[in-house]
Amino acid sequence: MTDTLPAAASAPATTAIRVRGLTARTLGRILVDGIDLDIPQGVVTALIGASGSGKTTTALALLGEHRPGVEVTTTEVHADGVRFGYVPQQPSSVLNPALRIGTVLGDIARAAHRHGHRVSVPDALQRAGFPENPGMLRRYPHQLSGGQQQRLVIAQALLTDPTCLILDEPTTGQDPINRAAILDEILRLRGQGLTIVLVTHDLDAVHQVAEHVIVMAEGRVIDTGDTTIVPAPAKSQSPRAGAAARNHTTPAAPRLELNAVTAGYRTTPVLHGFSLSIDAGECVALVGRSGCGKSTAARVAAGLHPPTAGGVLLGGVPVAGSVRRRARDQVADIAYVFQDAKAAFDPYRSVWEQIVRGPTRLRGATERQAAAAARRALEQVGLHEQIAHQRPGALSGGEAQRAVLARALAAAPTVLICDEITTGLDPISQRRVLDVLADLTRSRHLALLVISHDADVVDSIADRVVDLHSGTTTPDASGSSSAGNPATVFDNHCH
Repeated sequence: MTDTLPAAASAPATTAIRVRGLTARTLGRILVDGIDLDIPQGVVTALIGASGSGKTTTALALLGEHRPGVEVTTTEVHADGVRFGYVPQQPSSVLNPALRIGTVLGDIARAAHRHGHRVSVPDALQRAGFPENPGMLRRYPHQLSGGQQQRLVIAQALLTDPTCLILDEPTTGQDPINRAAILDEILRLRGQGLTIVLVTHDLDAVHQVAEHVIVMAEGRVIDTGDTTIVPAPAKSQSPRAGAAARNHTTPAAPRLELNAVTAGYRTTPVLHGFSLSIDAGECVALVGRSGCGKSTAARVAAGLHPPTAGGVLLGGVPVAGSVRRRARDQVADIAYVFQDAKAAFDPYRSVWEQIVRGPTRLRGATERQAAAAARRALEQVGLHEQIAHQRPGALSGGEAQRAVLARALAAAPTVLICDEITTGLDPISQRRVLDVLADLTRSRHLALLVISHDADVVDSIADRVVDLHSGTTTPDASGSSSAGNPATVFDNHCH
């Protein structure tokens, strides 16, 4: 279990990084407005604030980096002798999809050794929370879950033996066990004298590991101090999505079914005879440790990963295993909101162009109808239209997650699959997104599949929870069991 630091812990006098007058601009928008920062040496500094407040832009500026189209200026920077390691919020942005994991780690380790850094690949993987598994080194990044990809990037950063590690939402997409392991690793690295900058919305993590806190809002620093300036994280109180939906009459056939699905990656099986059903107007949460097959099951449902056995039914009608062979209305009916929001967008087109494309191509909407659908979806998720007219790279992680949800909603799906979509959001934005999902499930009779490691999110929105784990059989919704991918199904209203 991760130890909580005493509130009275004081930062040392030595400053590792000193920045004055940091300003970041993009076309028509100020992202960071002339801020001053002092990052103390050898402690964990948490950089917190609402989505779009400038946290990631500030973290990149410490490295001397910035997103495309962003202009960064400073009046003073001191970071003498600091070796930086950076772990981005979207791990896929720094993983090479064409190379095996072992090849990349080996190349990084050899380059680091030439510069006198002697961290081994097994040590870096162990410190990042990976169990010993030589077979994993033969996999490609896409064969890992989102949480595993996050830990892989941490391992890559540790190979360079940094003196300052900047972590952008490192607990995003992690199950409780791996989340605790990452927080323990942060404390261990801090104990070795490493300076750590933690960019996060996870206030519980801040209370557990941080000694110094910088609070940002609208591109400015509004408060600094120890963890006493950070409110304790509140438990979610939103009504579950399906609470009102239970009063409605639903079709006899489930809206979405996975029937005895088997799927995997090359010779690595992930799902074995897995079954799942979701009614219209119902929210089902799929939970379990990173790598247990949650995202694989969701991708099979969406036609993004053809199964090797079993099948998918939509409203009781079998659909093709590949999205390429499904009818246009079947493609439109199932919307997938990815965990890695920025990677889901074309980086060279504006977010607006990509949102209006769905209603036009999938639903046959006119240009005017598509624009109206896009504005309605953006309003639902709390994004201003001006932000949507920028390219994805100009958006913060939280803004990108809300934008990709808006893109899915604009095409009016009947099934919505959300893969860890609240992980990059501040509490207020998270609450808004969950309220939108709950309202859609009730008012549109949407079938909602939510993948999450956040127990509060699951408890607030799900009617049923499917827990993928090992060593049991798979009960269906009626309570009967069938051999297959190990899972437990329970009614969340009785949980």
